[in-house]
Amino acid sequence: MDRAQKQEMITELNGVFNDAAVVVVSHYSGMSVSEMSTLRQRMGSANAKVKVIKNRLAKRALEGTPSIGILDLLTGPTVIAYSADPVAAAKVAMEYAKENDKFIIRGGTMGLTVLDKQGVENLARLPSLDELRAKLVGMISTPATRIAGVLAAPAGQLARVLKAHADKNAA
Repeated sequence: MDRAQKQEMITELNGVFNDAAVVVVSHYSGMSVSEMSTLRQRMGSANAKVKVIKNRLAKRALEGTPSIGILDLLTGPTVIAYSADPVAAAKVAMEYAKENDKFIIRGGTMGLTVLDKQGVENLARLPSLDELRAKLVGMISTPATRIAGVLAAPAGQLARVLKAHADKNAA
């Protein structure tokens, strides 16, 4: 890498560390290209990204960002997973780490909060933003459906009484 490419990488990583809701730091020693491709595909389907980083450049990119606390995690072959959803990258990373013992989660950051491996596991157990939205919509729509049913019941009963009365008069 020449100097311009290194500076471009530092700028890109700085943007990731500033903008991402969550950054998960992992080691990937011994992973094949196909294993890494599988991880990238899973992250992509969850609207998250994976990037293999050079530790020296990442340390420079961390300066002045809220993620500065992960500086000590940047040793050895390092890959970061990040997403705008605070749960997506952690969830996919934890699922993949259970399947592949070469992918080892070291920790991460969520805003100013530095997470150890257990913190990333706890974060991965939370429902994603989309799941929370679906639950919230379900909770809001259920009472409205019940209210509509309760309000419609007396009208239906009244209609049946009137029909029965009309049938009686017709006979």
